Amino acid sequence: MTFEQASLLILLGLMLALFCLDRFRIEVISIAGLLAGYALGLYSSEGVFSGLASPVVITVIEILLIVQVLARAQLFGALADRLLAADPPSFVIIGALSGLTAFISIFMNNIGAYAIALPVALRIADVTAIPRRQLLIPISFSALLGGLVSLIGTPANLLVSDALLRATGRGFHFFDFAYVGLPVAVVGVIVIAATVPRLFPRSSEEDAVPGRTVDRQMIAERRIPHGSPLVGQRLVDCRRAFGIQPYALIRGSRFASPAESTVIEAGDILLAEGPDVLFDRLSAKGVLMLESHPDPYGSDFIRSEAVVMPQSTLIGSRVQSLDVFRSRGVAITGLSMRSPRIEGRFDDLTLSIGDILKLEGPKHAIAEALEECECLPLAASYDHTPPLRSFWPLLLFACGVLAAATGLLRPEIAFAGVILAMALLNFINLRAAIADLNWPIIIMLAAMIPLGTAVATSGTAEMLAGGLGAIVPIERPGFGVALILFLAMVITPFVNNATVAIVLTPIAFELAAKAGHSANAYLIAVAAGASLDFITPFGHHNNTLTMSIGSYRFTDFLRAGWLLTIVSYGLALALIGWFWI
Repeated sequence: MTFEQASLLILLGLMLALFCLDRFRIEVISIAGLLAGYALGLYSSEGVFSGLASPVVITVIEILLIVQVLARAQLFGALADRLLAADPPSFVIIGALSGLTAFISIFMNNIGAYAIALPVALRIADVTAIPRRQLLIPISFSALLGGLVSLIGTPANLLVSDALLRATGRGFHFFDFAYVGLPVAVVGVIVIAATVPRLFPRSSEEDAVPGRTVDRQMIAERRIPHGSPLVGQRLVDCRRAFGIQPYALIRGSRFASPAESTVIEAGDILLAEGPDVLFDRLSAKGVLMLESHPDPYGSDFIRSEAVVMPQSTLIGSRVQSLDVFRSRGVAITGLSMRSPRIEGRFDDLTLSIGDILKLEGPKHAIAEALEECECLPLAASYDHTPPLRSFWPLLLFACGVLAAATGLLRPEIAFAGVILAMALLNFINLRAAIADLNWPIIIMLAAMIPLGTAVATSGTAEMLAGGLGAIVPIERPGFGVALILFLAMVITPFVNNATVAIVLTPIAFELAAKAGHSANAYLIAVAAGASLDFITPFGHHNNTLTMSIGSYRFTDFLRAGWLLTIVSYGLALALIGWFWI
């Protein structure tokens, strides 16, 4: 093993570990890794930013721009309204919603498909007796399944096709992935619709009430009023006596930790975590006091929730720096965090993808603030973006898909034409749309491409393929493909699927070369395995958002995804063997 190979493996291992920890922004990790690769001599200065010119990155940007327009058309919501008007059984609603999500994910990035389906799922939960927990995991998984079917369904498909194009001069056709992806998606949606409602049944009569809000764990600061039963209690007794987990007691400039036996006094501020409903009950009983809003009785005053999306400008910001809300008279009264790290006061908490803000203030001000910072309100009625009453954007997109699918134009050229037509017809404001793009994902993708190229050019892929070939009889095609598919599915629950595809694609090429087989089957296995992410909440942003919005536990994804993972693996392997080997 050369120094170049060893340093590349250490760098990639460190980056994957940092991605899994979710302590730092993904674009920061990616840029740091990109520059470290250059410092280690893994690529030249000309290759540092070569990823920005990659057709893959350009196509992803184009699809994200088009999704912004299609989301405003609200066609998916209209279909859901017709479904609800027929008043079918709940399992039919879940199956139809999952199927529609998978369908639109075929033609756009799966994060975009999830963002379009999410408000519809929340509205269905509000007007029916179906709990959110029976709807959100199905649409998250279905968006991933739909992405298996086409070239543009997920960045992983674009990446393996681009690698094949550079190696052989001919990439995959638009629907080449459908031979494997379409049957897996159809069977997967059926499995989801049949199993998820049984895994998350209605736990009480309250679950059956339409419009019921989700009771989730929340972190908040509350003042101790005079006459509160907490006065005179020890801080360490808060959890046993009142059901809330204290993190700190603030008295002037003094902080008391939960381990201390500090006696609580009137006027103290308590930083604690507990169920959302419990905070409301304790406030109503005079145990805790929320600082009053300046205009709580205004006709426009509301209390609402919003989730931090992957493209949000709030990611990595502290609560105290969120002037986008305070400048509009919007108060942040609580925060539901996916992985709380309590350091200091409430204002010191750092936001990450999937965190949910509890807000109160004027309705129009909340809507404007959420639109500016790219957070998604968890109620369809708070949508501030005006709907687009036209079928032309959908028709233009269909023309672009047709041109790419028939090979008339390369995807990046076809979708560039779609965006140009939308701009000329005033369906999109390019300046605003570009500002609203999911830049962290785009930067991560562009930064990882040179590192993936280095895996191939440094001989690292050949070395790893040789090691794997000594363990597995890769001369038999089924064994090599099974190994690559397994590796992709094992890694992707912990790392972004684009990163998995970038790292494994050179290894797949080398395994195919050593076995003397066509690389196509191995690349299809990489693309499929990188998208079959059903057992953890942090491998894909869709699952991360779902965990927060639906108040799922980590084990809920394992319960809901293990059968789907096994079925998808077996079916995908059989289909790859049938069509590609």
